[in-house]
Amino acid sequence: MTFKTGHVGLNVSDLDASTSFYVKVFGFDIVGESREEGRRFALLGLDGTLVLTLWEQSEGKFDTGNPGLHHLSFEVPDIEAVHRAEAAIRETGVTVFHDGVVPHGEGASSGGVFFEDPDGIRLEIYAATGADERPAPTPGAPTCGFF
Repeated sequence: MTFKTGHVGLNVSDLDASTSFYVKVFGFDIVGESREEGRRFALLGLDGTLVLTLWEQSEGKFDTGNPGLHHLSFEVPDIEAVHRAEAAIRETGVTVFHDGVVPHGEGASSGGVFFEDPDGIRLEIYAATGADERPAPTPGAPTCGFF
């Protein structure tokens, strides 16, 4: 049996804010939605492929102390795309970790930008090469560990 990741579904506290954030940062299209009270959701995709679903079903902020999602990572073709994403992320005012683009670990060329969405869900946008401009922020541990 072969498995491939399909879409990812996230609970959010404010559908409008989260939809706006993900469209701005990732360039997603809204491929479906419901604005019906009590059943609000947005289906986000790229090039006709569903990537992310947002469900307005929660309150408060993401709690990293509970079992579940650690972080959500997206690969882009090159480090220039990471830098473009970083600029869009900074415009939103959310938390950016490590003060920008960093490698995944000491000596690694792969890396990216690590940040939170409006609900505090930890995210990463990375490229396979070109992130070795700065030292890794956490010696002996992967940057995507958010240590």
